[in-house]
Order: sequence, then structure tokens, then C-alpha cells
Amino acid sequence: MSGGPREFVEVLAGVYRDSVTLMRVSRSVGELSGIDAAMAAMGTELNLEVLARMGFAVPDGAGPADLVVAVRTTEDGTDGDDAANGPDGADGANGPAGALERAREALDGLLRDAGPGAGGGVPFGEGPPARTTASAAARADANLALLSVPGPHVFPEAMDALDAGLNVMIFSDNVPLDQEVALKEAAARRGLLVMGPDCGTAVVGGAGLGFANAVRPGPVGVVAASGTGAQQLMCLLDAAGVGVRHVLGVGGRDLSPAVSGRSSLAALAALGADPATELIVLVAKAPAARSADLIREAARRLDTPVVLALPAPGGDDVAGGLTAAAERVLKALGRPVPDWPRWPAVRSRAPGAGAGALRGLFAGGTLRDEAEAVARDLLGWDLERGGHRLRDFGDDAYTRGRPHPMIDPTLRLEALAREAADPACGVLLLDAVLGYGADPDPAASFAPALAAALDGRDGLAAVVSLCGTPADPQDRDRQAAAFAGAGADVYASNAEAARRAAHLAAGTAGGRAEEPHGTRRGDADG
Repeated sequence: MSGGPREFVEVLAGVYRDSVTLMRVSRSVGELSGIDAAMAAMGTELNLEVLARMGFAVPDGAGPADLVVAVRTTEDGTDGDDAANGPDGADGANGPAGALERAREALDGLLRDAGPGAGGGVPFGEGPPARTTASAAARADANLALLSVPGPHVFPEAMDALDAGLNVMIFSDNVPLDQEVALKEAAARRGLLVMGPDCGTAVVGGAGLGFANAVRPGPVGVVAASGTGAQQLMCLLDAAGVGVRHVLGVGGRDLSPAVSGRSSLAALAALGADPATELIVLVAKAPAARSADLIREAARRLDTPVVLALPAPGGDDVAGGLTAAAERVLKALGRPVPDWPRWPAVRSRAPGAGAGALRGLFAGGTLRDEAEAVARDLLGWDLERGGHRLRDFGDDAYTRGRPHPMIDPTLRLEALAREAADPACGVLLLDAVLGYGADPDPAASFAPALAAALDGRDGLAAVVSLCGTPADPQDRDRQAAAFAGAGADVYASNAEAARRAAHLAAGTAGGRAEEPHGTRRGDADG
């Protein structure tokens, strides 16, 4: 082992970079020769916990407004090449000291290139850069502003956009609730729409914004108080040969008692006035009772039919979850319901594998909620009593100062390893959400991790809910083949994935996993 320095941890006080940029910086530095671990992140409580789990000393005094960088070299700093090292590995360009120096230089360059004013371009033509949203919009002749700044600071930018006559999509989360209400009231007075906060997915005139899948154009309009719920619906409809015209995200809190569906009502009215929209679907988690009543009344007043899609059990008009909602849409349009795509595990599984606790690791909150509803139906209402747990890593608690888990797999991979090592765990259930803006190859990280987990325990099983289309940049079918090759049963329907996982956990047959599925089934046009 080298006697030279192997790691450093530094705090850059008052320096800010967005979480996606910092994730890319971390990956770039971590891929350098001789680097064992690298992390660049804002000093939030969660990020400091991750830093500690990586084995770094947590710096005193670091806070959410500070940028923390940490790098550790491999043991000998050589990445397999000892020839260029000095006598003890500490000298030479490839020793630990050399690796640390290269890492420092790379960090300095990457952070500088990502800093304010980087790129040197002048938006929207000649002249100095625009300093406000309103001035930028005037140059671009725009009618929509997409905002992605830290949630506590988004309010003045959004108000600036509304004052400029722009509709607003707020990608940011962690926006105070009273500010959300104020923004949506201001939008209503101006006849504009606020999508969000925490609006991760939208499609406007066929153009995807945020996390959006590559789906065919068609007659369906979607009002979405759930990003991954909207993506699941889009992908299932695409698999059935039906396209989407607009997806207007409204944010996960829009149907809460405080917000009372302000943006949902505005979006319903906008889609109802669009002659090319033949049917509207509203996708959301369970709304507040008053908000649900307002939505139903607004839907009754529209000439365009409306389908409500909620991931909840029960016997009313919203029962059955997202897959059932997609099937209701198809029936309303007079289209046949296909067998939803599925890919059984390629590797053999020991008899009884999966019996035990169900552990769900989700990037999509609505997908998690739907899976929980299915699991409760099959495993009993009190899931915790049976050791079953389903977590949403896209929750605000996990994303403060970090990229969304649809971009950064780090936290879920760590959790997967912990759950797989728990002898009480019988089934691992996770979602993989594809599309623009998401991880370019989630199977590259998760398939080997699942294979290693399944190799480590004969009694463990894995199920993957794969939300995507063949036209997505990640290629749904290629991703499915990788997950199935690792030993997981893979489903395009989140509800079917959850049902299969729950049956495995209960030790019963179910989920249709053993039926062969050709990836072309469900993909044909009708």
C-alpha cells in the first residue's frame, strides 16, 4: 500500500452547482484511472450521510449551501499498471499522489465549465445574455417557461414568467406549499397554467419536457398529478397502438386540500377546448375528497369524455390502478386490449424462491403506491407486520440536493444490496423508468446488481416493472432482455409486476410469469 495520500475531502463554501451537473462530475472523476471513489455534492444532510457510507470523513460545518468534493484513490493507485509507479507506489504519474492530482485538476475543470456563464453562448440571438425570464422570453417569442432551480428560490422566477404572459412548468421540488398556491392563483388571474411544482413530465404538442417517453402521436390528452403515473399510462397506450397528444403535468400536490386542483381544473379546460383531443385521462395519486368532487364536476361539464386513473383499490370509477385505466381508455376508443408485454426470467429459479418479505425499491412514487395497493390486496393490509416494505426513492426526502433516482442509481443500488443481504427478504421489486432525461442505461447498473444478489441466495427472486417504449433512447426491449438475463421477471405493466412479486412472496403461483411472451405482442398497432 502506498505511503502517500489516498484521499481528500474539501468544502467549497457558498458554491452551488445543480444536482445533475454534480452527478456527472462525480461520474467523470470516478472513471479516472486510479480513482476508487469520487463524490461532488451539495452539503445536504442526505448527501453527507452518503459521504459517510462511502467511508469519507464528514467535514465539520458543511451545509446545504456548500459544495463538498471527496476523492479516494485505489489502494496502489495504478488501476492495474505498476510500471509507472515509484518504489512504493506513491511516486510516478500513476501513484496515489498522481491520481489525486489528476482528480483535483479534473474537478477544477469540470466545476469551472459548469459554472455561471459557462459556455459563452448568447441566447436567442446577438447581444448580452438575458438576465430575466421575461427578457429571455421576449427574445424567443415563447409562451412556456421551464424552471429548474432550487425549490426555495423558484417563486420569483415563476412570478416573473407569469408576469411576462408565460405558462410555467416548474420541474423543481421542495417548493413551499403557500408559494404553490400563490403561483396558481396568479396564473388563474392571467388565464395561464402552472405545471408543478415537482412536475417531472409533460408533453406539449408532441414535444416531451422533463422525463417523457418516446410515444406515438394520437388523440389522448392527459392531466397528470403524477409524473411516473403519466409515463406508465403513455407507455401502455403506446404498446396498444394508441398515441398521446398532450400531457399537462400539474404537480403531485395539486389535488391536495390546500391547492384544491387549481391546475388540474385549468388543464382539463384547456384539453377540453382542443378539438384534436378525443379523450382526456386524469392521472393522480388519491386526491382529497373535495378536490375529487371538483374534478368530477368539471369532467361532467366537458364535451370530451374523461377517464380517471388512480392507483387505488375499490369499486368506484377510479378503481383498478393504471393498467386498468389504460384498458378503460382503449375500450372507450373502441380499441382492443392487448396482452401487456412481459419477459420471464431467463435463468432458472429454485422451487419456492421468493417466499418471504417483499422489498420494493422505486423511483416512481405513483408506481410504488400502485404496487403497495396490489401487495395489500394479496398479502394483507398490514404489510409491515409481514416484513414487507416498498420505498419511493423519488420522495423529496431523498432528492434534496441530489439527482432524482431516475437519473442517479446510487441510493437504490445501495438499498438493493442491503435488502438482498437480509435473510428475511424473499423478493426484490424495482421499477426502471425509461425515456428522455432518465438514466441512459439503467440495466447497465441494476442487471449486474440483481444477478449478483440472486447468485448469492438460492431463495431470492426479483421482479422488474419496466416503464418505457421501444422508441425510447434506452430501447425498452434491450433493457428487458438484460433484466430477464439477470434472472428477473420483467413486466411492462406495473400492476402485473407487483402482482407477480406479491405471489412470489406469498409462495403461491401467479403473475403469468411462466407464459412465453414475444416482445412483439402488445406492441402492434391495435
